[in-house]
Amino acid sequence: MRVARASQPAAFLASLVLLIPWAAGAATATAVSNHHERARRLLAELVEVDTSASAGPAATRNAAERMADHLRRSGFPAEDVHVLVMPDGAGNLVARYRARQPRRRPVLLLAHLDVVEALRSDWSVAPFEFLERDGYFYGRGVWDNKAGAAILIANFLRLKGEGFEPDRDLVIVFTADEETEQASIQWLLAEHRPLLDAEFALNTDGGRVILRGDRIEAVSIETSEKVYASYALEAVNPGGHSSLPRTDNAIYDLTAVLERLHAYEFPIDLNETTRAFLAEWPMPAGDPQLEIARALAAGHLDEPVVMQLVDHPYVNSIARTTCVPTQLSAGHAENALPNSARAVVNCRILPQTDPADIEATLRRLAEPSNVTVTALYPPVASPPSAIDTEAFAAVRSIAQQAWPGVPVLPAMATGATDGLYVRNAGIPTYTIDFLAEDPDDDRTHGRDERIRSASYYQGLDLWFRLLQRLGSVSTAATSAP
Repeated sequence: MRVARASQPAAFLASLVLLIPWAAGAATATAVSNHHERARRLLAELVEVDTSASAGPAATRNAAERMADHLRRSGFPAEDVHVLVMPDGAGNLVARYRARQPRRRPVLLLAHLDVVEALRSDWSVAPFEFLERDGYFYGRGVWDNKAGAAILIANFLRLKGEGFEPDRDLVIVFTADEETEQASIQWLLAEHRPLLDAEFALNTDGGRVILRGDRIEAVSIETSEKVYASYALEAVNPGGHSSLPRTDNAIYDLTAVLERLHAYEFPIDLNETTRAFLAEWPMPAGDPQLEIARALAAGHLDEPVVMQLVDHPYVNSIARTTCVPTQLSAGHAENALPNSARAVVNCRILPQTDPADIEATLRRLAEPSNVTVTALYPPVASPPSAIDTEAFAAVRSIAQQAWPGVPVLPAMATGATDGLYVRNAGIPTYTIDFLAEDPDDDRTHGRDERIRSASYYQGLDLWFRLLQRLGSVSTAATSAP
């Protein structure tokens, strides 16, 4: 393992001092420091295993085995630590912190081991070498989602070392292909459901702690996410020689449908989560999105300002289903009329919307041009998780203790995670990473992915408190609101 280190800035050292009071019980500053260092090593170890799709399925198995080995060597029984290998060789980890006398149903703790591709030529640093510099950790997956995985393992090790006795099982689930097919979570739920049975799940792969400069603006807890679906739109034509153009043309036909789609706006439809989010979302005075958000939350859809919604992609994506062309192909020769033209349209469907209605809309738009619509990636329902639950209250309480006075809001993810399938399996799912970062510096899936080291350690400690709370009735009862 190659780990480059840099001197810690004064602000980072100050943040460690502030974090020490969060340590549970009589834990000393030294114990907290050791906990942080172990979590740092775990993150470095995970980052330096290239688990992108091009590395092959054995890479995620390697990462899963490494984390399993840490748990076994720290006293977790072998029968509670499972590296589950899929038919293609990809590895998933399911590890159980077992209660001796469980009084409540288990809690799932989700993260994923795979990362998106990263080319050395695209980065200013080596993407699969963990680097600490100027108060940041760099490396592919350092935020998405290996920080979450390392935090969960580190806190299991600390809880075990301190002799914590939960009154319910806490179950880590690390999947192998969240960034691509999301087949791992489906396979685990289908083939190993007893290991994943739970009252609810907490997912580290999302949620926002919005940081502007040195100030926390808001904390979002994702209680729902849009449903992912893709469709192929295809026009066919007899074709012919390009010197003899026809009045009908596959490219023109397909283009006409895409123009109709571009002009079409799916209806605005808020759910419990999005209405609460837009009503309280803190935005600077004068931000044009503020007036739009408040009008939407109040149900004033006829206000003129709402007409500007389409000019603001994030708010627009919260308020309605969106469908957009993402791939295009046509023709077979530059001197021949095209026999076919094909576009892939990717839709992100509101969780309360019937996906069949969206497909029907696409077919209506395509019909005048005799373009066919075929589902490529059928949608999977992802019903929103309720806000008035123990899980949401626990996460909100921990966030409010960390950042008093900061709004803690339910949110809907505009993308899709493994949580989609967990919710679909009847397990309410809440997503939070507790990593305070500036959304304008979000480098996930991009060049020079990084997170603040101080944010990582704070997230580590907040997750420790959250696991204590969820695993103990007495801790939950005595925790400050």
